Amino acid sequence: MEPVMTSTASRVLLAATLAVAGAVPAATAHAAPGPKTFYASADGRGSACNQVRPCSVSSAKAKVAGAIADGMTRDIRVVMAGGRYTTPLTLGSADSGRGKQRVTWAAATGARPVFDGGARLTGWQPGSDGRWVAKVPAGVTPRQLFVNDVRAERARGDACAKTVCDATKDGMTGAVASGVAGWSRPTDAEAVIKVRWRNYHCRIAGVTGDVLTFAQPCWTNSSSGTNRTGPAWDSTTVDSTRYDGVAFFENAPELLNKPGEFVWNSASRTITYLPRQGEDLRHATVVAPQQESMIVLDGARNVTLEGLAIRHTAYDQPSTDEGYAGMQAGLTLTGATGPVDHAGRYYTKPAAAIRVSGGRGISLTGLDVRHLGGAGAILEKGTQQSTITRSTFDDLSSGAVYVGDTEPNPATDLQSIGNTVSYNTIRDIGVDYTDAVGIWGGYEIGLKVEHNSLEHLPYSGISVGWGWNQPEAQKPVSRDNIIRANRILDVMRVEDGQHDGGAIYTQGPQPGTVISENYINRSAYGNTERDGNGIYLDEQSSYITVERNVITRAAYKWVSNWAGYGIENIARHNWVDTDAPALSGRGSQLVDNLTKLETLPADAVAVARAAGARPDAVEQLKPNLARHGVASQSSNEGSATAAAAVDGSTVTDSRTQSAASSWWQVDLGSEQSIKQVVLWNDAGMTTQNVDVLVSSNPDFAGATRVHLDGKALRPTEVDLSTTGRYVRVQGSASVGRIGLSEVQIHP
Repeated sequence: MEPVMTSTASRVLLAATLAVAGAVPAATAHAAPGPKTFYASADGRGSACNQVRPCSVSSAKAKVAGAIADGMTRDIRVVMAGGRYTTPLTLGSADSGRGKQRVTWAAATGARPVFDGGARLTGWQPGSDGRWVAKVPAGVTPRQLFVNDVRAERARGDACAKTVCDATKDGMTGAVASGVAGWSRPTDAEAVIKVRWRNYHCRIAGVTGDVLTFAQPCWTNSSSGTNRTGPAWDSTTVDSTRYDGVAFFENAPELLNKPGEFVWNSASRTITYLPRQGEDLRHATVVAPQQESMIVLDGARNVTLEGLAIRHTAYDQPSTDEGYAGMQAGLTLTGATGPVDHAGRYYTKPAAAIRVSGGRGISLTGLDVRHLGGAGAILEKGTQQSTITRSTFDDLSSGAVYVGDTEPNPATDLQSIGNTVSYNTIRDIGVDYTDAVGIWGGYEIGLKVEHNSLEHLPYSGISVGWGWNQPEAQKPVSRDNIIRANRILDVMRVEDGQHDGGAIYTQGPQPGTVISENYINRSAYGNTERDGNGIYLDEQSSYITVERNVITRAAYKWVSNWAGYGIENIARHNWVDTDAPALSGRGSQLVDNLTKLETLPADAVAVARAAGARPDAVEQLKPNLARHGVASQSSNEGSATAAAAVDGSTVTDSRTQSAASSWWQVDLGSEQSIKQVVLWNDAGMTTQNVDVLVSSNPDFAGATRVHLDGKALRPTEVDLSTTGRYVRVQGSASVGRIGLSEVQIHP
């Protein structure tokens, strides 16, 4: 007699039999159940939350929390239809996966759910001189405006030099000469000031005669003497010797004179906009940021957000009396009072579209983050083992990604551990707050920043570390961070006026940290100061390895470790187009680097091409005829000889004595085709108002001549189409000097 089988045993046997027979795939015969799926849409109604009747986000969230509370162990997935979602998605512990369970909020196939924090402005009426005016709803203070997905600009004026707008701890002169004293609403306007790596935005509080005063505590926090603005040696406040004037005033109707500009009037609560060619405000989509964060994860675990878009979030603080007292990398000093702090422990991060606090196992992937008034995403307050990957951050007023915090030795549950930022595309960030960086990490343990593409940024690209060598920050938790295979192009742009940074920037001791296989091209290229670096191991950066990076067209050093207390750093096997002095600090060294390259070898091109979010082209170097010529100059100032301008180093300088018609020149040895001459000014920006001459004759008879007005930049590119053997940089007939750190001549 055959044994009697239970129904369960029968089902198992039947499944196995069918699998063998091919009716059921063997791999799924015992497969675990798939995820429980709910469906949501922007206009969802009811509580069904299925494909036929998708529900609202709040109903889907309740479904998820209910299923978890009831003990469901399967993964849970919320599939979101395309559309405009205007309520923030907030998730916490009740909405989190338990154990290995994961909760995913994902875009439906082919759909793009857009979390939009903006208010749409309608009812536009024609005003005078081609302007249009609209009322602004309550709760909106527009610092940004987007017209048909194109950013408008707050109306701004010209720079005001320190000789006119002289700043002190109490305020600023220059109200009359700058025109501010005659404005109809000066207290709606702001002064925007850039000092080295800092950026300040303070609203005008009053005008008395020629004196401007500013909102408090913004102005005090932007000035010296608070004992809270940074290290005692800091010389980058608005009343410091480094201050050279106001970059521009903005948000006054008297400044509204260019298409694409707008002005906010706080009294009438109106926006006035001057349209660009072809814009019709009656039919345009015009949005002002209103809500600061559209994705908030507080204490969440095992949550994935996939394929979502975020638009038009706000950053309210700069519109208050706090203003924007930028300290570094988009962090600000806030509050009228606070503890003495020279290490930046109590600085305030910007508002961000996505904020994750105390998260574990959070995955943000495939996000599309654009057109923001603040920052992109922040992982903070002990967020660990979380990722931001394969996402795009574009057109942001502040930075793209912030990871970690500014306390050097936090409790274990508040440490930033094992987070990853990878395969993201970051471009055109820091539009308003130009001290912001692309990717910022505080005191990190095991942070991985890999295969990101960053381009067109105002200040540093990737920044990891904090503390400026202050006593409380000298022994932080930081260690074992990886910055690898990133593509960083066109950062520290000269037009944004921020200095003393690098494409990759670090601070503080970080044992086990490796910076490798990155491609950096054009950092501070065309700058006015000699402080834009490729890889910048700043302050107490220690125990860091820099290897197999490709670094070209950096305005200063391809690697900088200037401080003697930055120790045991090593830079080895890198490919670069210039030379650099030895690294400072005990045990720091340069080893087997290929420097002063005129062509990138194949292995360097392979590393550079593989860097970034996807393989991409590499800008090859150009041969430099000047390096093989014989340099001379009209006179030598001390040890600064002509040869320093053709030695492959942008750190060493040639310099003549002060005299009329001073000159520097190079003899190429024979007639050459010359398409471009590139001048790198010396440390003092000595070379100005000069002629570049190319001739076949040593007396420069019949020379091709190009005049350069003002100071030559680092570098100044002079395009030509000529031939010659001799190239000269000639001063004017008045008394002056020629000083050059490098001259490149490209055939």
